[in-house]
Amino acid sequence: MQRFREGYGLFLEWVVMVLMGVLFLEVTLGIVFRTLGRSLVWYDEIASVLLAWLTFYGSALASVKRAHIGCPELVEQFPPAARRAVGLLGQVAVIGFFALLGWVGLSIMPILAGDSLVSLPWVPMNVVQSVIPISSALILVAEVMYFIDLVSPRPSGDASAALPDGLH
Repeated sequence: MQRFREGYGLFLEWVVMVLMGVLFLEVTLGIVFRTLGRSLVWYDEIASVLLAWLTFYGSALASVKRAHIGCPELVEQFPPAARRAVGLLGQVAVIGFFALLGWVGLSIMPILAGDSLVSLPWVPMNVVQSVIPISSALILVAEVMYFIDLVSPRPSGDASAALPDGLH
Protein backbone atom coordinates (compact mmCIF):
# COMPACT_ATOMS: atom_id res chain seq x y z
CA MET A 1 0.00 0.00 0.00
CA GLN A 2 2.87 2.39 0.78
CA ARG A 3 4.22 2.06 -2.75
CA PHE A 4 0.80 2.86 -4.24
CA ARG A 5 0.44 5.85 -1.88
CA GLU A 6 3.83 7.23 -2.95
CA GLY A 7 3.02 6.82 -6.65
CA TYR A 8 -0.42 8.31 -6.15
CA GLY A 9 1.09 11.28 -4.32
CA LEU A 10 3.66 11.77 -7.08
CA PHE A 11 0.89 11.72 -9.71
CA LEU A 12 -1.06 14.38 -7.81
CA GLU A 13 2.09 16.47 -7.34
CA TRP A 14 2.53 16.49 -11.12
CA VAL A 15 -1.11 17.46 -11.68
CA VAL A 16 -0.74 20.35 -9.23
CA MET A 17 2.59 21.45 -10.74
CA VAL A 18 1.14 21.44 -14.25
CA LEU A 19 -1.89 23.44 -13.12
CA MET A 20 0.39 25.94 -11.34
CA GLY A 21 2.52 26.27 -14.46
CA VAL A 22 -0.48 26.80 -16.72
CA LEU A 23 -1.96 29.35 -14.30
CA PHE A 24 1.39 31.18 -14.14
CA LEU A 25 1.63 31.30 -17.93
CA GLU A 26 -1.98 32.41 -18.32
CA VAL A 27 -1.64 35.22 -15.76
CA THR A 28 1.68 36.34 -17.24
CA LEU A 29 0.16 36.36 -20.71
CA GLY A 30 -2.81 38.36 -19.41
CA ILE A 31 -0.49 40.94 -17.83
CA VAL A 32 1.60 41.28 -20.99
CA PHE A 33 -1.44 41.75 -23.21
CA ARG A 34 -3.06 44.20 -20.77
CA THR A 35 0.20 46.20 -20.67
CA LEU A 36 0.16 46.35 -24.47
CA GLY A 37 -3.41 47.66 -24.36
CA ARG A 38 -4.81 44.47 -25.94
CA SER A 39 -6.53 42.76 -23.00
CA LEU A 40 -7.57 39.14 -23.49
CA VAL A 41 -11.32 38.64 -23.24
CA TRP A 42 -11.00 35.21 -21.63
CA TYR A 43 -8.20 35.99 -19.17
CA ASP A 44 -10.23 36.51 -15.97
CA GLU A 45 -12.61 33.61 -16.48
CA ILE A 46 -9.86 31.11 -17.28
CA ALA A 47 -7.70 32.32 -14.37
CA SER A 48 -10.66 31.75 -12.03
CA VAL A 49 -11.25 28.26 -13.39
CA LEU A 50 -7.56 27.35 -13.13
CA LEU A 51 -7.40 28.64 -9.55
CA ALA A 52 -10.46 26.56 -8.62
CA TRP A 53 -8.94 23.48 -10.25
CA LEU A 54 -5.65 24.09 -8.43
CA THR A 55 -7.55 24.33 -5.14
CA PHE A 56 -9.50 21.09 -5.68
CA TYR A 57 -6.58 19.02 -6.97
CA GLY A 58 -4.29 20.56 -4.33
CA SER A 59 -6.78 19.35 -1.72
CA ALA A 60 -6.45 15.82 -3.09
CA LEU A 61 -2.68 16.11 -2.77
CA ALA A 62 -3.04 17.42 0.79
CA SER A 63 -5.24 14.40 1.60
CA VAL A 64 -2.55 12.00 0.42
CA LYS A 65 0.09 13.83 2.46
CA ARG A 66 -2.24 14.14 5.52
CA ALA A 67 -1.60 17.90 5.38
CA HIS A 68 -5.09 19.26 5.99
CA ILE A 69 -5.83 21.38 9.01
CA GLY A 70 -6.73 19.35 12.05
CA CYS A 71 -6.94 19.47 15.83
CA PRO A 72 -4.29 16.98 16.92
CA GLU A 73 -3.73 18.78 20.24
CA LEU A 74 -7.35 18.24 21.17
CA VAL A 75 -7.35 14.59 20.07
CA GLU A 76 -4.13 13.90 22.02
CA GLN A 77 -5.91 14.84 25.25
CA PHE A 78 -8.12 11.73 24.98
CA PRO A 79 -7.09 8.30 26.24
CA PRO A 80 -5.67 6.00 23.49
CA ALA A 81 -8.93 4.09 22.90
CA ALA A 82 -10.89 7.35 22.56
CA ARG A 83 -8.22 8.74 20.20
CA ARG A 84 -8.71 5.73 17.96
CA ALA A 85 -12.51 6.09 18.07
CA VAL A 86 -12.32 9.82 17.29
CA GLY A 87 -9.92 9.09 14.42
CA LEU A 88 -12.22 6.45 12.96
CA LEU A 89 -15.31 8.62 13.39
CA GLY A 90 -13.53 11.57 11.79
CA GLN A 91 -12.46 9.42 8.85
CA VAL A 92 -15.97 8.09 8.33
CA ALA A 93 -17.27 11.69 8.33
CA VAL A 94 -14.63 12.82 5.82
CA ILE A 95 -15.29 9.83 3.54
CA GLY A 96 -19.03 10.42 3.77
CA PHE A 97 -18.65 14.11 2.94
CA PHE A 98 -16.52 13.52 -0.15
CA ALA A 99 -18.72 10.66 -1.33
CA LEU A 100 -21.69 13.03 -1.10
CA LEU A 101 -19.77 15.86 -2.80
CA GLY A 102 -18.75 13.53 -5.63
CA TRP A 103 -22.32 12.30 -6.06
CA VAL A 104 -23.71 15.86 -6.13
CA GLY A 105 -20.95 16.88 -8.53
CA LEU A 106 -21.93 14.06 -10.87
CA SER A 107 -25.63 14.81 -10.54
CA ILE A 108 -25.21 18.42 -11.69
CA MET A 109 -23.38 17.41 -14.87
CA PRO A 110 -26.58 16.77 -16.88
CA ILE A 111 -28.01 20.09 -15.67
CA LEU A 112 -24.96 21.92 -17.04
CA ALA A 113 -24.99 20.03 -20.35
CA GLY A 114 -26.03 23.03 -22.48
CA ASP A 115 -23.99 25.69 -20.68
CA SER A 116 -20.55 26.98 -21.61
CA LEU A 117 -18.06 29.58 -20.48
CA VAL A 118 -19.07 33.16 -21.26
CA SER A 119 -15.77 34.25 -22.81
CA LEU A 120 -15.05 30.93 -24.54
CA PRO A 121 -18.41 29.51 -25.64
CA TRP A 122 -16.77 26.42 -27.13
CA VAL A 123 -15.69 25.26 -23.62
CA PRO A 124 -18.56 23.33 -22.02
CA MET A 125 -19.37 24.04 -18.39
CA ASN A 126 -19.28 20.27 -17.81
CA VAL A 127 -15.52 20.34 -18.41
CA VAL A 128 -15.10 23.19 -15.94
CA GLN A 129 -17.26 21.57 -13.25
CA SER A 130 -15.82 18.09 -13.75
CA VAL A 131 -13.23 19.05 -11.14
CA ILE A 132 -15.80 18.44 -8.38
CA PRO A 133 -16.51 14.73 -8.94
CA ILE A 134 -12.97 13.98 -10.13
CA SER A 135 -11.25 15.61 -7.17
CA SER A 136 -13.79 14.07 -4.80
CA ALA A 137 -12.89 10.63 -6.15
CA LEU A 138 -9.17 11.41 -5.82
CA ILE A 139 -9.67 12.55 -2.22
CA LEU A 140 -11.76 9.45 -1.48
CA VAL A 141 -8.91 7.21 -2.62
CA ALA A 142 -6.52 9.00 -0.24
CA GLU A 143 -8.98 8.97 2.65
CA VAL A 144 -9.86 5.30 2.21
CA MET A 145 -6.14 4.46 2.24
CA TYR A 146 -5.82 6.32 5.53
CA PHE A 147 -8.96 4.63 6.91
CA ILE A 148 -7.37 1.25 6.12
CA ASP A 149 -4.29 2.39 8.04
CA LEU A 150 -6.49 3.34 11.01
CA VAL A 151 -8.32 0.01 11.18
CA SER A 152 -5.20 -2.09 10.61
CA PRO A 153 -3.81 -3.68 13.76
CA ARG A 154 -0.90 -1.76 15.31
CA PRO A 155 2.23 -3.84 15.87
CA SER A 156 3.20 -1.69 18.88
CA GLY A 157 -0.21 -2.08 20.48
CA ASP A 158 -0.64 1.72 20.48
CA ALA A 159 -4.14 2.54 19.30
CA SER A 160 -3.10 6.08 18.34
CA ALA A 161 -0.05 5.13 16.27
CA ALA A 162 -1.80 5.83 12.98
CA LEU A 163 -2.96 9.32 13.97
CA PRO A 164 -0.55 11.83 12.37
CA ASP A 165 -0.33 15.53 13.16
CA GLY A 166 -2.57 16.29 10.17
CA LEU A 167 -5.64 14.49 11.54
CA HIS A 168 -8.78 16.16 10.22
